[in-house]
Amino acid sequence: MVTGGAGYVGSAVAARLLAAGHRVTVLDDLSTGHRAAVPAGAEFVEARVQDLTAPDAPLRLAGAGGGPPRFDGVLHFAAFSQVGESVADPEKYWRNNVGGTMELLTALRASGVRRLVFSSTAACYGEPESIPVTETGRTAPTSPYGASKLAVDQMIAGECAAHGLAAVSLRYFNVAGAHRAPGGTLHGERHDPESHLIPLVLQVALGRRESVAVYGEDYPTPDGTCVRDYIHVSDLAEAHLLALESAVPGEHLVCNLGNGNGFSVREVIETVRRVTGRPVPVRAAPRRPGDPAVLVASAERARHRLGWKPARPELAGIVADAWEFARRPAGDGPADGTGA
Repeated sequence: MVTGGAGYVGSAVAARLLAAGHRVTVLDDLSTGHRAAVPAGAEFVEARVQDLTAPDAPLRLAGAGGGPPRFDGVLHFAAFSQVGESVADPEKYWRNNVGGTMELLTALRASGVRRLVFSSTAACYGEPESIPVTETGRTAPTSPYGASKLAVDQMIAGECAAHGLAAVSLRYFNVAGAHRAPGGTLHGERHDPESHLIPLVLQVALGRRESVAVYGEDYPTPDGTCVRDYIHVSDLAEAHLLALESAVPGEHLVCNLGNGNGFSVREVIETVRRVTGRPVPVRAAPRRPGDPAVLVASAERARHRLGWKPARPELAGIVADAWEFARRPAGDGPADGTGA
């Protein structure tokens, strides 16, 4: 079962699971996701994870009369993910991200489903004390969004210790690009509102925005702009399959996912110009509070424990795939409204 499987990352993972021969059920309430993003071949149930413990639950995780589990694992993406919104409306994030996951864990325990892969986030770390960021680094989220994800990680750890759940939390850094499923279907990124750099710059290249803002040009980096770690969504999808296979009963494993290399805001903009062949006007803007100069992941634990290594680390390739998806008309093919 893939919760939030009508979103960007969730739909890409669902498509990869299907390609690997799994039977997949997508659970999504479509509050921010899109029905068209659910890959062909997956069963779709329109519902919230909170509904799984209701007497009239729209989806049963176990067979009738307390029979064996219907699923051998759950990949959990159903969450709100806008940092700014979480600051303005924190209760929405606690209620959905934390409360929803609590109901999911209850349903997993009651049904006997014993494997979970959780879509966590680098926002758990806040402003890191050292680079590259490791899983043993300080966790000090700077937004209710990051705090809600960290709280879920802690809930899962307790569930593993007390009840033997096998769980892996994957903390992403910056996910981008588009996943190509067998047959050529692209699963790409289309948020509303959009807040991620690569799709924002691509919107400028498409003429949908006049310019892209560069927030701060005086950081202690080679070109003065922030440096971030970008990972291709297809590499991310592969990590989820490996995590599902690697989960150990009673253990909560936390792994960072990133390329281990950083690209500055200016490098991203220049790469978009080269890939698209179009101008990208830039406007300078003040620094945003809480923006670290550099955020780069150490993914050594994922390499060691999951056997995972990014296959598409080049920024130009990530941008090219995102560009192919961005040129499609809105509503044409799988699109995303959720993130992780």
